[in-house]
Amino acid sequence: MLERVSNLVRANAPRLRAMRTVLVAAMLTVATVATAVEVRGDHPDHYVVKRGDTLWDIAGRFLQKPWLWPEIWQANPQIRNPHLIYPGDVISLAYLDRVAVQEGPRTESPVNAVPLAEVEPFLKNLRVVSTIDNLPYVVGLEDNRMRGIEGHVAYVRGLENAQPGQRYMVVRAQKRYRLVNSIGKCCDQTDARDLDARGQIAFGMGDSSLWADPVYVNHGTDFLGYELMTQTTATVTRVSSADGHLATILLDNEGRDVRSGDRLIPVEAQSYDLQFFPHPPKQATPYGRLSVMSIADNFRSGGTHDVIAISGGAREGIDNGTVFSIWRRGDRTVDQVRTNADRGDGMSFGAHGVRLPDEFAGHAMVFRTFDNVSYALVMSSVKPTRVGYLLKGPDATE
Repeated sequence: MLERVSNLVRANAPRLRAMRTVLVAAMLTVATVATAVEVRGDHPDHYVVKRGDTLWDIAGRFLQKPWLWPEIWQANPQIRNPHLIYPGDVISLAYLDRVAVQEGPRTESPVNAVPLAEVEPFLKNLRVVSTIDNLPYVVGLEDNRMRGIEGHVAYVRGLENAQPGQRYMVVRAQKRYRLVNSIGKCCDQTDARDLDARGQIAFGMGDSSLWADPVYVNHGTDFLGYELMTQTTATVTRVSSADGHLATILLDNEGRDVRSGDRLIPVEAQSYDLQFFPHPPKQATPYGRLSVMSIADNFRSGGTHDVIAISGGAREGIDNGTVFSIWRRGDRTVDQVRTNADRGDGMSFGAHGVRLPDEFAGHAMVFRTFDNVSYALVMSSVKPTRVGYLLKGPDATE
């Protein structure tokens, strides 16, 4: 029996290969037709790529959804690599509204999607770690200073094995992130607690934790990590075996101030990707699962070019370049006409409670991803982004 099946497969191999080719061609055609509806109606017939263009900018001129440029260009097999578009290339939209590229001279560097140089000035050097207890820390500064800057000396405990000449980043514990899982409600709670100089919870010091609904029931707390902000870099100049094995470091880079309690981690060769290719999320997440937990260097709100911390990371399929839309969750209110009441405080809705629609605020692109938390740059906005706002797919309409 197995021999007969094997013989049939071999006999029909050419036909199967032909069918596979037809299916692939059909899939490309369907993809092209499906994405054609995203093309703007007022697009030109041709566009010549210029130096300084980015794929995001070019796609934004032609498409309603610029983050879909890879899908559209990859649906055209004549484009050998949609990630490599060069100045002088001619982009044609004339035939059936298909995006096609005619190659120009290859004398210049290719156009990047979003090069690091375009966004790096706005990025905050933030990272998330699972613990800070085992990190070396600053115990004091020269001349008993309260703050240290470039050129000052600091003393560190926990660098017993360090050697003179080794370089470290001085980081400060900013926040502790947690997720409180909820059942029967639309959204999980995010808990972003500010930390003091020791890395302990700073009660009463501008606590930015968010409790979106006072009637949530705690069904388990999911620890997401500690946020560290890079202050500056330093070089080890001496390691002493006396006085608790203190190491002496020289703050060697202009940056933020350093104080007792700041931690040290090894210097990274490259913190960010050199370029980012914007794309929709690779997997769907339930409504309310992803939200803005904090806004770097701001208390509770920010806008275009501000950095936001998102309550999800690699485990939710988020990677660098993922684009989200930002939404203010619609309030609940009372239909005072039907209830004939003059109460709109949202505390008692009864049968006539109304949930207002979510309100669009802007778009953000992820530039750094960790297991449970990711950081995104607000690329465009129509209103301020605030702590607690929800994140959805980039083309969400409600």
